[in-house]
Amino acid sequence: MAAICDVCFRKCTLEAGQTGVCGARISVDGEKVTLANHSLLTSIALDPIEKKPLNRFFPGSMILSVGSFGCNLKCPFCQNVEISMADGRKAPRTEYFSPQILAELAAKYQKDGNIGIAFTYNEPLVGYEFVAETEKLVREKKLRTVLVTNGCVTDRVADTVLPLTDALNIDLKSFSPDYYREVLKGDLDMVRSFIVRAVSCCHVELTQLIIPGENDSEEEMLQLSAWVGKLEQRFDKKIPLHVTRFFPMSRYAERMPTPVETIYRLADVARRNLQFVYEGNV
Repeated sequence: MAAICDVCFRKCTLEAGQTGVCGARISVDGEKVTLANHSLLTSIALDPIEKKPLNRFFPGSMILSVGSFGCNLKCPFCQNVEISMADGRKAPRTEYFSPQILAELAAKYQKDGNIGIAFTYNEPLVGYEFVAETEKLVREKKLRTVLVTNGCVTDRVADTVLPLTDALNIDLKSFSPDYYREVLKGDLDMVRSFIVRAVSCCHVELTQLIIPGENDSEEEMLQLSAWVGKLEQRFDKKIPLHVTRFFPMSRYAERMPTPVETIYRLADVARRNLQFVYEGNV
């Protein structure tokens, strides 16, 4: 027998014991897909909120940042490839942190300026059940919840986590459907749908990592920022955009970093449509 995972566009069909493309979801018995990484963390740190990056959500505060392993995209420039491209058999050392333990840790670190928990480092929504369980407990303690995500998940997943989430930084890696499909192995329409849902109920900031020769044209930035500008008008709220410099990593390790002048130029282009645009990694 085989079970179908419905977390993202891939709809992985998994035989018993088989893990999906993301590396984080597994079919135990061929009838149901569950988490291979539930409560297993590869990373935990108390970070400045601006590191997520969120520049207009409780600026100056700290947030307990946690990550597991697995991702449903295959970005050749991934900054956390050791955990994002891993699965339960290949991931670095993990430690068990239940939702209850994490909520208690978040409350403990309030004395150090902590405002809650951010799910980050890998793609958190491939483990959306763990995220939702933890968010509920964190909110019961009157703390904030943050997602740093590629947003490439189904409406069902979005509708599960967004009511429990206060803020998100969503990677809008390109405004080209072909680039998403051919380079990232993703689905731009699914990401845009997630962004619309998120903006309707949460604080949202977007990040575009600029890869030289791939998504660095002024035309693409104009299209992307115009679309975000229309969302701002539709929901009567500001959506900050982070235009971020690429450094060689992963399969793009031999490439050159994004020129600093490119980041400033594209940020100025985005400001034709948006008020809050931030240059990143410069």
